[in-house]
Amino acid sequence: MPFEPLVTGIIETTLNRLIIDAPEHQHQVARLKGKVIKVHLQELDRQLIFVFSHQVDVLSSYEAEPDCYLSLKLSVLSELKDQSNITRLIKQDKLVLEGDIQLAQKFSQLMTDIKPDPEEWLSRVTGDVVAHTVVQSAKNQAEWFKQGLQNQQRKLGTVLTQEWQVAPNALEVAYFCDQIDELASSLSRMEQRLDRLVAKL
Repeated sequence: MPFEPLVTGIIETTLNRLIIDAPEHQHQVARLKGKVIKVHLQELDRQLIFVFSHQVDVLSSYEAEPDCYLSLKLSVLSELKDQSNITRLIKQDKLVLEGDIQLAQKFSQLMTDIKPDPEEWLSRVTGDVVAHTVVQSAKNQAEWFKQGLQNQQRKLGTVLTQEWQVAPNALEVAYFCDQIDELASSLSRMEQRLDRLVAKL
């Protein structure tokens, strides 16, 4: 099976499952009915086409002209909800937008709002108590791993700056910056004196 149809199939199935589970998402999809939005993902240099009817169809290619074309990074998508961000993103070359701006905002709102609830899905198979326990345990493990990673980063920083002394610590960096500022001030004063001497001569 080709890779792109597999990816679009997974995205489509997941989106439609999440939409079915939440009436507010169904209402958002209804507002987009009949519209086609083409999204170019800059990180992957791939495009996804979202065709809205009573559900969402996700395609990798589409011959006709879409109602809205977006070229962006995924991290930018949530910022489209606020129209005041759009001009800034375009100026910063983080967004290419062609077509209906309001359609882009509605799409952004839908994609930002749709979030999977693993506890809800798991409870259908295992029951509420087991699902809650499993998900909470997974969250605790993730938090423990995150804290462990942060501790390791701090230890590495201490080793590099204090034991091996291959990198300056924060105080040394601040002192160095102060010295640079002081040197710049001294040079500026010397330049002014030279200018005055030249003017007298």
